[in-house]
Amino acid sequence: MKHPMDFWNERFGHDDYVYGMEPNRWFAEQLAVLGPGKLLLPAEGEGRNAVHAASAGWRVTAYDMSEQGRNKALQLAASRDVSFTYVTGGPEVLQALPHDFDAVGMIYAHFEAAERAALNAEVLRHLRQGGVLIMEAFALAQLDYQPLYNSGGPRQADMLFTTAQVREEFAGLSFTVLEEVEVILHEGRGHEGLAKVVRAVGVKS
Repeated sequence: MKHPMDFWNERFGHDDYVYGMEPNRWFAEQLAVLGPGKLLLPAEGEGRNAVHAASAGWRVTAYDMSEQGRNKALQLAASRDVSFTYVTGGPEVLQALPHDFDAVGMIYAHFEAAERAALNAEVLRHLRQGGVLIMEAFALAQLDYQPLYNSGGPRQADMLFTTAQVREEFAGLSFTVLEEVEVILHEGRGHEGLAKVVRAVGVKS
């Protein structure tokens, strides 16, 4: 099995933007409710959400393990005349970031099962008290949608989410939204078609 870093470098190592160049709709809608501040985007990939947030006045720090993703994100940022910080590497790079972010966007941040709980807990530590988590990720039920609609997402059940798992893995948040919904995705060739996702908005107590 490929190391995740190799997998993502290969996936992002082409000219097209796998998940498109426009932000995730749920993320953009929820971010617009908040006043601009400091934003952390783990697993940011090719930078579509970071570019949108920076354009809206947020001070953005993006993190991913893929250098190819970072390169394309910075190209996209330059084309839109915005800038942000983008760091790459292993979990130790994420751990070294400040713990004072006003918001965290977890948009299709699906980690390997062995490290998922620890990484999600680490992400939560970077959110200040009163800070907001915005999340959209594939639901466990997406396994039934993949063969029918080819709409994307991991094929390993332990990388997907139920609402109960989100509540457990992000303990310490007061959720204003936590739901499993059916959506039609139009996010590049990687996310296209009918899908089942979990959406959440939570405030750190």
